[in-house]
Amino acid sequence: MNIKIYLGLLLALFIFQGSFIRAEAKEFDYKSAEFKAVASQFACTCGCGQDHYECDPNTCNLTKDFKKDLVEMMNKGWDKDKIRKYYVNIYGEEILTSPEKSGFSLTAWILPFAAIAAAAAGIAFVIRKWVKRKSIDEPAAEIKKTEDEVEDEIISSIIDEERKKYL
Repeated sequence: MNIKIYLGLLLALFIFQGSFIRAEAKEFDYKSAEFKAVASQFACTCGCGQDHYECDPNTCNLTKDFKKDLVEMMNKGWDKDKIRKYYVNIYGEEILTSPEKSGFSLTAWILPFAAIAAAAAGIAFVIRKWVKRKSIDEPAAEIKKTEDEVEDEIISSIIDEERKKYL
């Protein structure tokens, strides 16, 4: 009989545990680290070029409303990814301070660096080819130099012979 009473009490505690133990949701404000992490991923659309966390609410009415909405969403239990998806669905990827790391956005980030690397490789190839051609041309220049010396000697000897004839 005692076991049935204990099991009944245990079952009642299990069923009504929410009313005995009060779990409070965390309240977020503008200064919390979680708010900074969420707000800094969105670019302000006022034209200041900053994210919503850094944008001055005294001069920008857009960021006041945006921050207010973010705090409300966070207090409702929305996580960072859910808020991000919500605003990307409304404004598109232009609202993000850093683009998604997939699809065309990834290509748009990688392509300029790949083009610079390809250009550097092309320039290195051309310079190497020029250096190789110059080193091949140098022995030909030496041969030409010796030919010029021989011709100069022949011309000098002819001139000397002609001088001797007339002097």
